[in-house]
Amino acid sequence: MGAVTKLLIANRGEIAVRIMRTCRMMGVGTVAVFSDADRGAPHVQLADEAVRIGPAPARESYLMVDHLLAAAKATGADAVHPGYGFLAENAGFARAVEAEGLTFVGPAASAIEAMGDKVAARRLMEQADVPVVPASGVLAPEPAAFEAAAATIGFPVVIKAAAGGGGKGMRIVRKAEDFTTAVPRAAREATSAFGDGRIYLERYLEHPRHIEVQVFGDRHGRIVHLGERECSIQRRHQKIVEESPSPAVDAPLREAMIAAAVRAARTVEYVGAGTVEMLLAPDGSFYFLEMNTRLQVEHAVTELVTGLDLVREQILVARGEPLSFQEITPRGHAIECRLYSEDASQQFFPATGTVHALTEPAGPFVRFDSGIAEGSVIGVDYDPMLAKVATWGTTREEARLRMLAALDHTVVLGVVTNRDFLRAVVAHAAFAAGDTHTAFLDEHLPSWQPPIGAHRDLAALAAALASRAPTPDAGFSGDSTEGSSATPSLWESLGAWRPGERNS
Repeated sequence: MGAVTKLLIANRGEIAVRIMRTCRMMGVGTVAVFSDADRGAPHVQLADEAVRIGPAPARESYLMVDHLLAAAKATGADAVHPGYGFLAENAGFARAVEAEGLTFVGPAASAIEAMGDKVAARRLMEQADVPVVPASGVLAPEPAAFEAAAATIGFPVVIKAAAGGGGKGMRIVRKAEDFTTAVPRAAREATSAFGDGRIYLERYLEHPRHIEVQVFGDRHGRIVHLGERECSIQRRHQKIVEESPSPAVDAPLREAMIAAAVRAARTVEYVGAGTVEMLLAPDGSFYFLEMNTRLQVEHAVTELVTGLDLVREQILVARGEPLSFQEITPRGHAIECRLYSEDASQQFFPATGTVHALTEPAGPFVRFDSGIAEGSVIGVDYDPMLAKVATWGTTREEARLRMLAALDHTVVLGVVTNRDFLRAVVAHAAFAAGDTHTAFLDEHLPSWQPPIGAHRDLAALAAALASRAPTPDAGFSGDSTEGSSATPSLWESLGAWRPGERNS
């Protein structure tokens, strides 16, 4: 524990902006760090101070521990918030921060380490009487070893990285001969993503729901829960739609899952914000998946149903103060959609470009957390998530309808996004019925294509954009003949926007 009067945010984009807004309300000074690609980014503009930490590649900037610590020292920061991603679940980084006499706004390095190794975490959960899916220990990266383990566990199985999550290193295997290619690929991907090629085998559950419980611990021995979230709508094991509470969890099941999550957190004497992730099988049984020892991307839905500011609670706990609440009863329903720069009609291929125009949804029950602004350049160096749209309602249906309206009013010109795909998910009859599971997209939207002939709204925006496009007299730097009255092509200025599509 320690002082948190000037906070360095060791991250970028949406989460850096999100943390800074709470800091401003708490009177905490902020320090942004940025790579060359982010020099003019919103999180840099919002911070009280900003420090360059390296070139665009994350391995040369946002993952450079010594650069981050040097930035904290140079600016007089007394605390570091890791956000999510990058070094957020790196125990070595947490230790390095504390070794410099700084406050790490997160759990103890020992808790990060205990839950970071998925095989070791499973053993801890078994000791804490938390249900786990049948699995092997770490196996030699040889197909024969995995075949032998699968014979005991039973097909289908999934290969997983022992040192990480987020879908990296995962391979689903349904028959023994597939291990020949799946094992080396999984090991290579685990090594690339986590610097650790250890892999193991786990029983694969067909069509489960992905349920997680938000937990919070302080330094006074309290560990509490803030209800559950459902994150079953995923593509390539990455969440894209989350909600709270889950439409599949009734009161007895909720009580059992929450009790297991609290036991899991207590096992490692957890302090700060954490999430215990579980798989809920169609028969109602649930199993521990992993624990994320950080703030989750989807924390906004919990904030909407509880009225709490989870970043504020993180800072209070880091200072050694108790949690500001005793017990919370979630109210209403919240849904969140992740807006990505990717083309959902082309196998979610990453998209790049410049944000020429941005329209954010607004309303008393709508929240838009963003790391972009007009003029933002979207490249390929970082995660493609641009923003999160979240809505609240007294009922799930009310929140769902508000989400559809919010997505309709979310427009990004210049970069292809997954907005229309998200709308298709939320509008789908199965989603409306609450019939969701981790294979939802494969089952219901396997060959989705954007609507055609529905670009009249973008035509109006394009006209508005044209009215403020630069003219030669205003300093347009494009090629032109001296004295020409030609103006730059609107269609060129719109970048990735194409007539006939709703690339927003």
